[in-house]
Order: sequence, then C-alpha cells, then structure tokens
Amino acid sequence: MRVTPKIDYTGVFAALPSPCLVLSTDLVIADANWAFCEVTGRSRAELLGQYLFDAFPDNPADAEADGVATLKASLHRVLSSGQTDHMALQKYDIPVAGNPEVFKERWWTAINVPVLGPGGKVAWIIHRSEDMTDVVRARRTAHLPSVSPGREAAMEAELYARARQLQQLNEELRQAHARERRIAVALQEAMLHSPDLARHPNIAVRYLPATGSLNVCGDWYDAVDLPADRFTVAVGDVVGHGLMAATVMGRLRSALSAATRTVHGPAQALEVLGLYARSVEGALAATAVQVLVDCHSQLLIYSSAGHPPPVLLHPDSSCELLDRATDPPLGARPEHVPRPQANKTYTPGDTLILYTDGLIERRGEDIDVGLTRLTDMLATCAEFGAEHLADALLARLGLASGADDDIAIVVVRLDRTTRPY
Repeated sequence: MRVTPKIDYTGVFAALPSPCLVLSTDLVIADANWAFCEVTGRSRAELLGQYLFDAFPDNPADAEADGVATLKASLHRVLSSGQTDHMALQKYDIPVAGNPEVFKERWWTAINVPVLGPGGKVAWIIHRSEDMTDVVRARRTAHLPSVSPGREAAMEAELYARARQLQQLNEELRQAHARERRIAVALQEAMLHSPDLARHPNIAVRYLPATGSLNVCGDWYDAVDLPADRFTVAVGDVVGHGLMAATVMGRLRSALSAATRTVHGPAQALEVLGLYARSVEGALAATAVQVLVDCHSQLLIYSSAGHPPPVLLHPDSSCELLDRATDPPLGARPEHVPRPQANKTYTPGDTLILYTDGLIERRGEDIDVGLTRLTDMLATCAEFGAEHLADALLARLGLASGADDDIAIVVVRLDRTTRPY
C-alpha cells in the first residue's frame, strides 16, 4: 500500500516562484512568500499583520495613481462573489525599502483567488502578482525597424489606455449585472411572497433557479389558508427561464391563488387557471399541481395539470405517488373539459412533498428512473422535519448548488400541528 507523503504547504507557499500574499478578509497580510518579499524589497516580518494598503499606498507624487482603488475593488469582488478575479495590467508604484517617502515605478498584473472555509464563505484571499515593469520598460526602449521611437511611445500609451478602458468597462458591466440581479431577486421575492406560509411552521419551501440564470425562473410555489382548518399547497412550472418566464409565472400563481379562494377544490381551481392560461402568452405548456389539506378529516384532495405527482411519505419509510388525478398541461385543451380530482387520507406523521420536474428529470433519462431515485432517497428521511427534509432532498440528489433546470419544492409535515395558527 502506497503511503501518501505529508505535504508541507507552508514550505510550498514559501517556495512559489510568483510573488504571493495571503490576505485575511479584512485585507490584512497574513503571509508573504520569498518571491513577494524580493520584488517589493520588504522582509516577511515587516509585512505580516499590516493592512495591505498601509503597506502599499498610492504614490502621492502621481496625481493619476489609482492602484489602491483598483486592487481594493478586485479584492472586494472576490469577497462578495467567492470567485477568482483577474486584473489587467496596471501601474502601481511601491515605496522604496527604507525610504517610504520615495516611490519607484512598478507595473503589475495580478490574480486574486478566494480560499473558502468550511461554510463555503471566503476565509482567505491569495493575491498573486507578476512584476511587468521590465517588460513595459523594454517596450519603451526597443526600436523596431519599422516603427519610430515616437510612434513606439504612442503605441505604448495607446496599449495602456486601452487596458484601462477595458478594466473600466468590465467594472461597469459587473455593476450593471449586479443591479439587474438585485432587481430580478426583488421581483422574484415579491412574486413568491406568500403571507399564509408564515402560519405553517411545518411547511418548508425551496426555490433554486437554473444554474447560470439571473436568479429568476418560471417555477413557483404557493400556500393558501381556507376556512374550517383547511389549506392548499401548490407548485407550478412555466416553460423557459429568466424574466419572461418569471412574469408568466407571477400571473399564473396570482390567478390560482384567487381561484382557490372562490371555487370548491383543486380540480375547479385548475380548470379556472387553465382557462386563464389560454390568454397568457407563454403559458400554454405550463403545468401545476395543487393539494388541499383538510386537517379536520385528515384528507388530501388533489389535482394535477401535467405535473409530476406529489409524494406521500409514511413513517415506515414507504412512499405513495398521488397520481390518480393527472391531466394535460394548463392550456393544452382547445375546449373546456372538467379536470379530475382524487382523495387520499393521511395519518399524523406523514409527509407530503410537492416539487417541479427539475428535481427528478435528467437529460437522456426516463422520468420513472427519476421518480424511483426520489422515492428511494425519501425512504431514508421519514423521520426528518420539513426543513431538514427539504435540505436533504437537494443535498442527496446533488442539487444543492443548482441544476440545469429550475427547481421548486414544498414539504409539508402532516402532524397534529399542521393546521394554521
């Protein structure tokens, strides 16, 4: 049996040929390797414990110096996003060793890399830099046969100006994307807000947009309290991603919520929603399922419009699919046809799970395989509370960080305290 030798990571870091710093999240220098000390003319003892920008301030003699602002912005992007940030060529003069009032010209490229802690948050930042000063100076002094010295200087200035413009444009794009994402998140939160959910401590919901989306999608969930110890839970799915799908989702969700309060049972509510969907562009292939929970009679009344079946998980780890009232998607029929509805009794300790197809479907795989995977996993979680089960669903199916499709989940722990307060 081969024994893997223990690696001295401190020694590895010290020996790296590229100048590197380890920074804390408050941008204090925690470590500096030999290459960094050599290129800056500082000893490791001088640097450790210093705030980065106290150790390396802007050159006060350079009115256009912006090295501190540019590097600080990059480091804060790493802290907020948890992503590596590459920096363009920049001029960042450094103090002369032993004479901090005097600065020497330096040009750098840099990469700032997050080191994540156990909770997934940034714990440290590795700042790796390359001193490009000799390259810049060489270009200034090298005279290509076809280029005059004056033209060479103009080309150098143009190259630097374009690099700075590119960096500024990248920053503007980041800010624009951040604004768009904040708007999208606020929109999604407003559309998914369900005041009745606050009265149900035994209901857990999860919402994950498709990986790479703006944090908005066409999947949704809802809960509506009704008289006589009854309430409904529902999930739905609009085809597509992004703001357009989210807009359609918001309209359908609101329509179903209103219908639920005025008609008798999920089948009639989905009939009304289907009629409405025909007048909403992008809603014809939308699906939805609703379950009415009657706490007094311990009865589940459900209906589905083209949606994957809810699962009823029993304390003995067995699962039942609520699949006896399945119908085509909301806008599939050109003429009105009453939708089916079915009943199922439950016992305290059962758990009801509603979800969208992103939880079970995989490309090139039959949906029955996904359903079996789901029920097999649920069989190991029969004793979990709603919140624990919702997290376990995503983690054990490998979806905690998102998937190719949107996901919405509602988990209802059906015990004697399930009724709304």
